[in-house]
Amino acid sequence: MSQFMEELKSAMKEHIEFMSDLVERSSGELRTGLQPAVDIFIGFFHAIDWKEPWLIGLISFHVALLLTTILSRKNINFQMCLFLVALAGVYFAENINTILASNWKSFAGQNYFDPRGIFLSVLWSGPLLIISIIVLVNTLFSLCQLMVKWKRAELKHKARAARNKQE
Repeated sequence: MSQFMEELKSAMKEHIEFMSDLVERSSGELRTGLQPAVDIFIGFFHAIDWKEPWLIGLISFHVALLLTTILSRKNINFQMCLFLVALAGVYFAENINTILASNWKSFAGQNYFDPRGIFLSVLWSGPLLIISIIVLVNTLFSLCQLMVKWKRAELKHKARAARNKQE
């Protein structure tokens, strides 16, 4: 029995060492692979003049929309309208990018609107998609609560019907 336990301990120790080495190598490769992306991401945000009034307005809009989403979490119909408006904003992002790219001199200090729409995707569509996900999760949560209420009411009804049948 003790020999079996020693073999088991030895096998477990080898397995733990193997897994530790695997995790260490994987995390090292992941850090090395993600470093250029992190550098580009940091460079992207440093290239933006965050004091431009239209950018402050855009961020304020997203904050107001997020607060509206959170404060209206009990009103599912309003939330569905918000969800559709947010997704419509994402849908029309390409058109918005085209319009803003041709008129950037009238409101911005530099042209942020490249043909691929990266800037607008990050600062317009990204927050709208996050808000849409919040609305969707809230709707699913409300749906689960409604299903629980419905099942409880159904069980109470069945119990009442069974009690009335016995009497």
